[in-house]
Amino acid sequence: MSEKALAERFGEVVLPHLGDALALARWLTGNATDAEDVVQEACVKAHAGIAGYAGGNARAWLLTIVRNTAYTWMSRNRPRGMLAVGDLGDLDEMAAAHGTSLPNQDGPEASLIARADTAALEAAIAALPQPFRETLVLRDINGLSYREVAAILEVPMGTVMSRLARARGLLVSELGERHDQS
Repeated sequence: MSEKALAERFGEVVLPHLGDALALARWLTGNATDAEDVVQEACVKAHAGIAGYAGGNARAWLLTIVRNTAYTWMSRNRPRGMLAVGDLGDLDEMAAAHGTSLPNQDGPEASLIARADTAALEAAIAALPQPFRETLVLRDINGLSYREVAAILEVPMGTVMSRLARARGLLVSELGERHDQS
């Protein structure tokens, strides 16, 4: 393939999914700056492998590269015991990208409550064990199918379903406890 054809294919396969790639990297790394580094590195890898891309779901292909790159990047750049917690602004950006926003129709009080609820949800997701967190993010935030999540994580579809159920249960439990303490 010529360089021009490779560049065109990269533009068709990778570029439309950069927003999702950045969102996934933010959830995995815990902040926007590290996520940008991960996505940049993932794009270099995707460009190098674009000639071998066999077709199919381009989004799942790119997110698999991003996931693998994120874990490699974090193993090189972070101490083992470090816990990543996402930025609240990331949720706002993702909501805007998907055409939703925090409710504001009832005034500043409702907006403040919604932001507090969003912060609680973000903290609860960040506190999930890694296998549950990445499954939840890929399925419920990125909207991938069970089959796509299974392919990205290289686990059986039943494992995806089980992890997702456990992650949702842990979130409900954690958010319920926080609500009861309020």
